[in-house]
Amino acid sequence: MQAADEQSGLHLTTIPGWRRSLAEPPAPPALLNAADYARLPGIERDAYDEARLDHHARLLVVATSAVRHTVTCGRRLVLLNRHAISARRGLIVSGPAGTGKTIAITQLGRAHELLDRARHPHAGDRIPVVYITVPPAATARMVAAEFGRFLGLPVRSRLNITDIIEAVVGVLTDTRCGLILVDELHNISLTSRTGAEVADTLKYFSERIPATFVYAGIDIEHSDLLSGTRGAQIAGRFTLITTQPFPYGPEWQGLVATLEQTLLLHAHKPGTLTGLDRYLHDRTGGMIGALSHQIRGAALDAILTGTERITRKGLDTVPLDHTAETTRARAKAGPSR
Repeated sequence: MQAADEQSGLHLTTIPGWRRSLAEPPAPPALLNAADYARLPGIERDAYDEARLDHHARLLVVATSAVRHTVTCGRRLVLLNRHAISARRGLIVSGPAGTGKTIAITQLGRAHELLDRARHPHAGDRIPVVYITVPPAATARMVAAEFGRFLGLPVRSRLNITDIIEAVVGVLTDTRCGLILVDELHNISLTSRTGAEVADTLKYFSERIPATFVYAGIDIEHSDLLSGTRGAQIAGRFTLITTQPFPYGPEWQGLVATLEQTLLLHAHKPGTLTGLDRYLHDRTGGMIGALSHQIRGAALDAILTGTERITRKGLDTVPLDHTAETTRARAKAGPSR
């Protein structure tokens, strides 16, 4: 039971996991100079290296333009919906995989919850934010159960969907939930009966719970979720924000510089990565997820191999996701004839 509780604390889709994600990351270890590092006894050196590995393994959240825009739009909608009785407005964040959609909506959730805590410092029973993901091939009951799982409600097989919905609505109304984040929305298809039922269930939740709903998914604007009668209802109430791969330019260069400043490597020469920012853009296709993975992976390799620096050769050895590798292969091949 204890192991299960510890594992639940790692997932955003539970209250313990969500609240754990709000905590500030531990301070990075101080970077020793070469002489002090060489004098460290074996056990202390291992502990120091492990702390650096843990530091580089953590995902650094960068306040990109997409994140800032999502937080601003989301906060505006929460305020506009504060006194709405019905027809509350929502937000959809859509774009290709790896363009920072989940980071954007979770940063909105973080901002909302921290502000709520500041406004109600002694109200420990509040649940300001809910975060769920839509499972593949989801049914309406499965989505309702995701809400229950986040809240820690016992979702037993004998409970029907109405029982689950009523329990969820009751808890979230009593605990003053103000923001509901629904990720992986692309797992819903309105062309199927089950998909339509899922959409209807989310709509019903939005009508019963006085909160702002924020959806995120892959290329939602090109899916069937905004077409037909049900889609028209969504399109008429939700603002759409699109995320895209970053073009090569000042913001991309700033992202590379920011990530380079976080490195804790003894032999790394500052400016090496900023000098490779064009290569990094070509390699990752401008995807922030791939960029973070490549640099953090190369930093881990630099510590594990003892080279203590990142080079283009080291970056090349870090395999990226299929999308990034495919984009790179197309770029190398040049325009098709």
